[in-house]
Amino acid sequence: MDENSISNRTPRPSASPVNTIQTTMEQFLSAASVEAVYQQPVHEGEHTVIPAAEVLSVAGFGLGSGSGSPSPSKPEQPIAGEGGGGGGGGRVFSRPVAAIVISPSGVRVEPIVDVTKIVLAVFTTLGFMTAMLTRMGNKKPPKFQ
Repeated sequence: MDENSISNRTPRPSASPVNTIQTTMEQFLSAASVEAVYQQPVHEGEHTVIPAAEVLSVAGFGLGSGSGSPSPSKPEQPIAGEGGGGGGGGRVFSRPVAAIVISPSGVRVEPIVDVTKIVLAVFTTLGFMTAMLTRMGNKKPPKFQ
């Protein structure tokens, strides 16, 4: 490459952490929109079904920076230091919760039950109860003098 081709390049704008966070948050908020909760109605004869979902957006971000200072043992030799960084992440959860059925006889909401979650919750509760009862049974009574 010659010198002209290097000097004529357009510098690429760098994304600031604030712009990155703002863009990411906009994406998370758009995931929790009405369109994500209530899907397009499905028409079948005289019946219309509207699927409904629960949407949860979770996000976390962090930024950091640093600096430098002169060496306490050798003040004539300063320690050069600097730093910076950031990171973040998140997730969008969604699950169906109901179907809204519109028919000539009226409107009704049919809940969608997740049997797997119910069974897991029962086993988790039983596990905690067993652990606590076992722990309570192993305690020795206090000795009085």
